[in-house]
Amino acid sequence: MKPVIALIGRPNVGKSTLFNQITKTRNALVADLPGLTRDRQYGDATYENKSFIVVDTGGIGENDQGIDSYMAEQSRTAIEEADIILFIVDAKAGLLASDEQVARELRVLGKKIHIVANKVDGVHAEAAVAEFFKLGFGEPHHVAASHGRGVSQLLEDILADLPEDVPLDEEKVAPGLRMAIIGRPNVGKSTLVNRLLGEERVVVYDQPGTTRDSIYIPFERQGRQYTLIDTAGVRRRGKVFETVEKFSVIKTLQAMKDAHVVVVVIDAREGIVEQDLHMLGFALEAGRAIVIAINKWDGMTDYERSQVKADIERRFDFIPWAKIHLISALHGTGVGELYPSIHQAYNSAWLKVTTNRMTQVLQDAVEQHQPPMVSGRRIKMRYAHMGGSNPPLIIIHGNQVDQVPNDYRRYLENVFRKVFKMEGTPVRIEFKSGENPFADKKNKISDRDAERQRRLVQAFKKRAKKR
Repeated sequence: MKPVIALIGRPNVGKSTLFNQITKTRNALVADLPGLTRDRQYGDATYENKSFIVVDTGGIGENDQGIDSYMAEQSRTAIEEADIILFIVDAKAGLLASDEQVARELRVLGKKIHIVANKVDGVHAEAAVAEFFKLGFGEPHHVAASHGRGVSQLLEDILADLPEDVPLDEEKVAPGLRMAIIGRPNVGKSTLVNRLLGEERVVVYDQPGTTRDSIYIPFERQGRQYTLIDTAGVRRRGKVFETVEKFSVIKTLQAMKDAHVVVVVIDAREGIVEQDLHMLGFALEAGRAIVIAINKWDGMTDYERSQVKADIERRFDFIPWAKIHLISALHGTGVGELYPSIHQAYNSAWLKVTTNRMTQVLQDAVEQHQPPMVSGRRIKMRYAHMGGSNPPLIIIHGNQVDQVPNDYRRYLENVFRKVFKMEGTPVRIEFKSGENPFADKKNKISDRDAERQRRLVQAFKKRAKKR
């Protein structure tokens, strides 16, 4: 089992920057802003044939109130899970009271704890870290995480006692079904994530924008592997002012592309607004399978529910293939029913069909409803085959197929959906016309034929003169 290394410390000491350096990724959001990280962020890392798991956490402050208390609770959960703890301090700021408070909490755990003095660039390292010896965790490690300085030496020291692991290319890791939870701020995405996991895994607080990073959470349910992605809420572009929020939006769009299935969460009490449709548009452009969850369904009157249902029928008519669920993430109502729809959407997105079967369905569709005439000639469709997955791509070959109208394209899409029971995923159809292999070749004749042609021309001219 891989060892777990947790990065612990007060806010804004560089934990997320160090996390990115160790994992060689940019998965953790980084900015010069205290309290940016709020949830536990897990990442796989390897160093000299030793693989391990790194956990980035929010800071533990002196006065953990409001949302800070939830952040601190996430950090303490990571401490309990960890085999090795890296206590991160700021060499430039020096030893603060909040550092001593964190040290008191760590000292009673009896775990391997290494103190890491970050931000030693531009200062005299030995002099700057001298006061951290009093914390009682031995000699501090010197790093400048923003430049990667000292990180390799740090890993070499803390992993010295660990045995070499099996090389990563020999490990058999279950791929899992990746599902991203997206939506506007404060619609209940993190509450839904916790309900799906059955634990308080991510911070939930009655404040828009609580989640700022995309959190990847692997888990297992009924013997099947999943990765749940909690994302930051996306507001209208005109309301996004903070630089951090702009990066959060980028992370959300990246998570959408990483996912197999996108669960779009909508607040039933606020109704379906334009931004919800924009989020659906992003998912469709990415070609991802979609499941729609109308959240906060509990406590609504019958009239309010009828209004929401009418709004659903009117505004979601462009994606009739997407499953829509009415849920309450807070109380768990209807949440369990999301899994069958997610599985159906995933299976449809990765559908595999033989060329023979696909062509047979195409021929049956054409026989039942002929394509239109173009310039007095009938469009001919010869055969079809699968050209890709997630989303399914159907390629149809024939003559004049570049003239197929949109309504006939929709007819073919509906036929393929009905026959192969494709639900919850967009389907793309691409037409390819047959090309004349001799179109670019000139008809070259031999010298003998050229001479014969010349004599025939002269003979015709003589005959014409005699007449």
